[in-house]
Amino acid sequence: MSHAKIGRGVKVTFLGHSAFKLTGAGVSVLIDPWLTNPSLNTPVDQVGPVDLILVTHGHGDHVGETVAVAQASGAPVVAIHELSVILARQGAPEVIGMNKGGILAIAGCKVTMTQAVHSSSVDEGGVLIAAGDPAGFVVEFPNGFVAYHAGDTAAFKDMELIRELYHPELAMLPIGSHYVMSPAEAALACRMLKPRWVIPMHYGTFPVLTGTPEELIQRLKGEPEITVIPLKPGESVE
Repeated sequence: MSHAKIGRGVKVTFLGHSAFKLTGAGVSVLIDPWLTNPSLNTPVDQVGPVDLILVTHGHGDHVGETVAVAQASGAPVVAIHELSVILARQGAPEVIGMNKGGILAIAGCKVTMTQAVHSSSVDEGGVLIAAGDPAGFVVEFPNGFVAYHAGDTAAFKDMELIRELYHPELAMLPIGSHYVMSPAEAALACRMLKPRWVIPMHYGTFPVLTGTPEELIQRLKGEPEITVIPLKPGESVE
């Protein structure tokens, strides 16, 4: 358990790689549920109650066990339109397609799909199928707490718009480099977003993901109002 505290009535559990479960204010939101990642490997039947599943893009290390969790829990899956069609075809019982800038009221939350700078495809039998654009999500919980999951992305200038429009208190940002932004770029993203808390993700799962939370912390030493919370897989903060 991390010694850091958020104190906003939402428990944030890091399930490894980019997978998170956020629980509070009467709702549980699962994001990018690659539960069989080598950092933790959580069985679907041990995830617990899920009211909503958000998927940022089609790569297997983010879609993960989405369909299995959706089938087990009955939770709706939210993704960009093209990916939602694919997930429905794969067996997700309830899918909701949306697009960037769209706002969805669901499970007591307000979910906004945001920009991300990456790629997106689904591997079907060794053939890559285009799965729409990659995205991030801003989630406002019923108690007013606002969290931003950036998905896989580089830093981009419109992160300033995310701050201006949605004021995220917590940002979950990739830092591994190679496929996503490095800690240096993530520090720049933090300066644009100005969250109160940052949880690093998408690092260390594979050898090429060399970025570390320690480097991000070092690069944010001049930003005392931003607290980096480096959770280990399976740890929570609330």
